[in-house]
Amino acid sequence: MSENTGSTKNTDVVVIGGGYAGVMAANRLTLRGDVAVTLVNPRPSFVHRVRLHQLVGGTGEAVVEYRKVLNGRVRLVVDTAVRIDAAGRTVTLADGGTVGYDYLVYAVGSGSAGPRVPGAAEFALPLASLEEAERLRPALGAAPATAGVVVVGGGPTGIETAAELAEAGRAVTLACGGALGPYLHPRGRRSVARRLARLGVTVLDGPGTRVTAVTRDAVRLADGRELPSAVTVWTAGFGVPDLAARSGLSTDALGRLLTDETLTSVDDPRVVAAGDSAAPSCLPLRMSCQAAIPLGARAADTVLARIAGERPGPLRELFAGQCVSLGRHDGIFQFARDDTAMWFHIDGGPGAKLKETVCAGVVKHLAGEAAEPGSYRLHRLPGGTRRRRLLRAGEAELAPAPLREKDRGADALREGADGRSRA
Repeated sequence: MSENTGSTKNTDVVVIGGGYAGVMAANRLTLRGDVAVTLVNPRPSFVHRVRLHQLVGGTGEAVVEYRKVLNGRVRLVVDTAVRIDAAGRTVTLADGGTVGYDYLVYAVGSGSAGPRVPGAAEFALPLASLEEAERLRPALGAAPATAGVVVVGGGPTGIETAAELAEAGRAVTLACGGALGPYLHPRGRRSVARRLARLGVTVLDGPGTRVTAVTRDAVRLADGRELPSAVTVWTAGFGVPDLAARSGLSTDALGRLLTDETLTSVDDPRVVAAGDSAAPSCLPLRMSCQAAIPLGARAADTVLARIAGERPGPLRELFAGQCVSLGRHDGIFQFARDDTAMWFHIDGGPGAKLKETVCAGVVKHLAGEAAEPGSYRLHRLPGGTRRRRLLRAGEAELAPAPLREKDRGADALREGADGRSRA
C-alpha cells in the first residue's frame, strides 16, 4: 500500500461490491494511471438487477460478463469480503486471504431484508439477488400453470414481477401491504392498476393487506383473508449487508455506512461509500440504480481528489423519476421533482419503450466509463434542492471524519462534512 506523493508507486484502491455503484467507481478510478484498482465481488459476472423479474419470467437475462462493463485495468477478485480492518487498511476475504488498500470504496449494495413474518423465511421466495431469482424460477416451473401465485409487496419489484408472471399466463395476486406503488402519483397509480387488471392480476391494497403469516400453500392477511398460493414471492423490503457494522464502522439503523456529503466515512477519511449501502449525512438516497451509478462516480471522484491533494466535491442528487415495466408491452415512466412524483407520466407502449431504453442505458453507462474513464458526467448535474433544505435546516448534522496530519485533502473533508454548500 502506498499513497502517491510524487513517487513511482501506485495508490491501491479496493472496491468492495461489483454492482452498479462498484463497477462505476472502479472504472472511473482508472482515470489515473498510478492507481491500482481491485474489485472484490462474490460473483464472476455482473448482475443487472433491474432485469431479475425478466429472468424469473423467462423473458430476459440478468447477467452481463464483466469484460463488457469493466475496465481491463481493474483486477477482479471473486470472493466475499468478511471484515474491514480500517486501522490496518486491509480487507479480509472469505477464503482467508487479505487485500490491502490505501483507499476503500464500500459499495456492497443491498439485498432482501430478512422477513419477520411467521413462515415467510421458510415458505416465501425473495427476489433481490441472482441466486434468489435462480431459486424462484424452477419453483415456478414446478408449480401447475393454473396454480395461484402471490407476490408480496406493492413496490416496483412486486409490480414488475406480478405483471411479468401474469403476462406469462399465471394466476397472480399482488398483496401490496399498503398502497400500490406508494412512490407513484395518484394518476400514475391508476394507470398501473388498470394495466395490472388487464393482465388479470388481482391487486389487494390498503392497510388490511399486510401479510401476517405465510404457510406452504397460503398467505394470510391482516384483515383475516387467506390467499391460496402455490408459490409466494417476497418483494417487501430491502436490507444491506452488515459488513460495515461488523467491522466497527458507524452505520445507520439499517446498516448503511454513515458518511458526509463527499461520501466519506465519518470514522475514516480513507473509506468512501457508494450505492445502496451509503447513508450520506443520515439522508440516504432511494435505493435504485438511478442513485447507485452517480454515487459510484462521486465516490471515485472523492478518492481521486484526495490522491491529488484536491478538494472533493459534495454529493449532488438528481432523480428524474421512476420507470416500471408492466410486462413486455406496457410500462410507466413517472416523472418527479426532487424525487417527489409529479402528475405527468408516460405509460402504455411508449412507457415500455422508455423503460427498456433506460435499462439498456444503464449497461451503456458502465461500458462507456470502462472504455473512457471520466466520461460519465450525470452526477455533476445540479439537483437535490430538497436535500439542501434538510441539511440547512439542521435535520441531518454529522461531525467531519477524524483527520490525521498526514491525510491529504483535509480541508476538503471538513467542507464536505458540513454539506450545506452544494452549488
